Amino acid sequence: MADEPSSFAPPPPLVLVVFGASGDLTTRKLLPAIAGLAEHGGLPDAFCVVGVARTPWSDDEFRKAAVEAVESAGGPHPRFAEMAARFRYVAGEYGDVATFARLAEVLAECDRDCATAGNRVFYLATVPDAFGTVAASLAALGCNHPGPGGTFARLVVEKPYGRDLASAQALDVALHSAFDENQIFRIDHYMGKETVQNVLALRFANAIFEPIWNRRYVDCIQVTVAEQLGVEHRGGFYEHAGALRDIVQNHVMQVLALTLMEPPAVVDAEGIRDEKVKLLKAVVVPSVDQAVLLRNVISLKRAL
Repeated sequence: MADEPSSFAPPPPLVLVVFGASGDLTTRKLLPAIAGLAEHGGLPDAFCVVGVARTPWSDDEFRKAAVEAVESAGGPHPRFAEMAARFRYVAGEYGDVATFARLAEVLAECDRDCATAGNRVFYLATVPDAFGTVAASLAALGCNHPGPGGTFARLVVEKPYGRDLASAQALDVALHSAFDENQIFRIDHYMGKETVQNVLALRFANAIFEPIWNRRYVDCIQVTVAEQLGVEHRGGFYEHAGALRDIVQNHVMQVLALTLMEPPAVVDAEGIRDEKVKLLKAVVVPSVDQAVLLRNVISLKRAL
């Protein structure tokens, strides 16, 4: 089983700034995750969320929306409801200087009223086109550095990270012009699922599966993504990114890498990443004709 949040010491005081705070990712994933951490004691007492989005909400409207999102996901969470009373909200365009000037004011108010000590985590839950704009705007007002007394300012970037290699490299340049590499965290929220996290334990700590988890005994591996939700109100995102970039190039490839990679020499972020890279470099990409033939062979095997 994946470690429970209560097995970790809570982080230092901080403000979590969520760009795209009125969007689907925040509503369905981030806010319920924050609520879960709160219920398990995984957050510091000096903690505040600041939402930033174009939706013209007030602080109270954002707080109400946050509590409703958590309740819809399986609440209620009494600790989260209490915490949400401290949440703040900034409405505005991501390319507007006034939006970030107001954000800087709100961050100072959080440090004063919630004792968040100048520490910031900026979470980009926006459409990918806004990533570079937000990073540059934060840097222009000095928000790429900790506030007074703080020790860190970090940028969390959600997938998809660019549309192709060239756009991903361009995004790297844009982010590095505002933040240092050790401040940037590129993440895939799918990796937070308990079942996905347990793949490593199933593979390397299971005396039954570990000796036979190799090409001599495994004939075929299929990764199936079973979704209950449709596009719903994510039409704008899917119109730009599409299901292939939303699911296959990140979620599916990450699960594939965890399933097939060799055991890392050191079980930490860099060790796991290095083994994933080795595995992905070793994957043979079939031609279109080979892929069609493989699909037909698999279908035939299922029918027998």
